[in-house]
Amino acid sequence: MALDRRSFLKLAGSAASAVLLPKLVSQVKMLAGADARPNIIVILFDAMSARNLSVYGYPRRTTPNFERFAERAIVYHNHYAGGNYTIPGTATLLTGSYPWTHRALNYAGQINHKMMNNNIFQVLGEDYHRVAFGQNVWAHLILSQFASDIDTLLSPGSYGEINYLLNDYFPNDRNMASRALDDFLFKRDLSPASVLFGPLYRALYYRKTTMVDATGYPRGIPQHVNYPTYFRLAELFEGLAALINGFSSPTFAYLHLFPPHAPYRSSDEFFGKFVDGWSPVNKPNHRFGDKLDKQVVKTARRTYDEYLATIDWEFGNFMQTLETNGVFENSYVIITSDHGEMFERGEKAHASVLLYDPVIHIPLMISVPGQKNRQDVYAPTHAVDVLPTLAHLAGKPVPVWSEGSRLPGLGGMEQTGRSIYTIEAKNNPAFTPLNRATFVLQKDGYKLIHYKGYASQDTFELYDLTTDIEELDDLYPRQPSASKLLIQELLDTLADADKPYKR
Repeated sequence: MALDRRSFLKLAGSAASAVLLPKLVSQVKMLAGADARPNIIVILFDAMSARNLSVYGYPRRTTPNFERFAERAIVYHNHYAGGNYTIPGTATLLTGSYPWTHRALNYAGQINHKMMNNNIFQVLGEDYHRVAFGQNVWAHLILSQFASDIDTLLSPGSYGEINYLLNDYFPNDRNMASRALDDFLFKRDLSPASVLFGPLYRALYYRKTTMVDATGYPRGIPQHVNYPTYFRLAELFEGLAALINGFSSPTFAYLHLFPPHAPYRSSDEFFGKFVDGWSPVNKPNHRFGDKLDKQVVKTARRTYDEYLATIDWEFGNFMQTLETNGVFENSYVIITSDHGEMFERGEKAHASVLLYDPVIHIPLMISVPGQKNRQDVYAPTHAVDVLPTLAHLAGKPVPVWSEGSRLPGLGGMEQTGRSIYTIEAKNNPAFTPLNRATFVLQKDGYKLIHYKGYASQDTFELYDLTTDIEELDDLYPRQPSASKLLIQELLDTLADADKPYKR
């Protein structure tokens, strides 16, 4: 009897769970003289805010299995993203440079062509088998720009229930195919550019969606918010477990998962779990925000938390498979995100110009091969630090163009007085000076926010995160002199970043 894709994945997942198979594979590799260097596996959960994870102290028990992972990992408590959505967040992690350097600022997602070789895959080189999976299509757009440095580039529709992405048919230039076809001709949330083929394509796609079995998912099975892909969490993690079990040392894998990005689709078990009467701190609407109704924002937070709990459950099963297969004994396993989500001040999700903590404070937990105990790091760290750290772990020189530092506990030291930046500039052309953007400078526990080009006058906010983690007490109106040095530092840094783009 022929196997369909789902049956194959389940069979592969079962095989990956067997106790004897990993030992046999390990012995075969040893006999074949396999490289003894550990694998490096980055698992990124899109739109996962550290502020909503119980592993970081959130009052709702959203992540008991991530808590279990943390007991064998270095846990970074003050880790920040490069931006507040996928394009800059992903590009910052993969290039080890800030958005004003790599210039993947807006929805076009194009990295400065002069920096195409400045990426983690190139840094690790051919000593590693380099695998990349961008389940979020926007992450895939970034990855496809590094295709010449990636040995195995998986389709965003891999491990999915439905995949109607057309760029799969053009493997030699997925980026251009995605822009020309998936984004232009057949964009699902816009009127199709092709009058002839657009309606036919949509008719076929929507017919397929009516046949999806949504059993176990009260709101429907998870799907990409903008593109025609559907997936089940169990099959996604089963497929990844089978993929990882097939790695030969040394492999570097960057696995960018779409969940918990909206739409938030919890399973039956966690549907309604957090109808608990708990309410977060009430915060006033921001003048640059959407000013959504408080109940809308509260409901969105609850459904997001339910989705997190669902993902955590599946991650627990996934982690058990990795433990059984001995993956933690010969691999660095890194859990992180590209940006967070925000449910406050009249905003939900992350399509905003605001850069408050929930949308940029992201998880980072790194399990070292054979690690058995937890280590906590409270020094501020940033997504730009991941590339130099991985280079160090792989025995490679840290490239001079990297703007980050090696992480504390993994070759780096805790730095006092360090300045780190986050940037939102989706409404600014990529290769012009940054005249319409939001900037954050964090230093010595203070957080300076600079809104540029959104009002008649550029504005600033200042918070002391050591005493005001909820960012409710804006110090700037009362203490403008205390902000003077931070403002000058930020403006000087921006001036340097804009120099190449001034005419």
